[in-house]
Amino acid sequence: MGFPSGARAIVESIRELGVEVRAGLHTGECEVVDGKVGGIAVHTGARVASLANPGELLVSSTVRDLVAGSGIRFEDRGTHELKGIGEWRLYAPLPETLGQPTPASVANDEMRDLTP
Repeated sequence: MGFPSGARAIVESIRELGVEVRAGLHTGECEVVDGKVGGIAVHTGARVASLANPGELLVSSTVRDLVAGSGIRFEDRGTHELKGIGEWRLYAPLPETLGQPTPASVANDEMRDLTP
């Protein structure tokens, strides 16, 4: 069975076990204290994940803005109050646009093929 991405392969495999993954993505500065990762970016990602439905990935507006030009398209899920953080607009990537090669990744693959 072919999957367009490793992440999708994992989700599909565990779905067969009756487990649905909820995921939330945000990016920002993190800090490591006593070997544990923390900071506002980690808390924001956790709050975004808490709003996802089973089997769904939600991303913050920051993530959506950073992947502009990648070919990934999003469905606007509205503005949500994230506990202890404030209001954030959330998006769900359209599955048919994930795992598709972008012009840059195709060019990188072609260059790799040319390297001895």
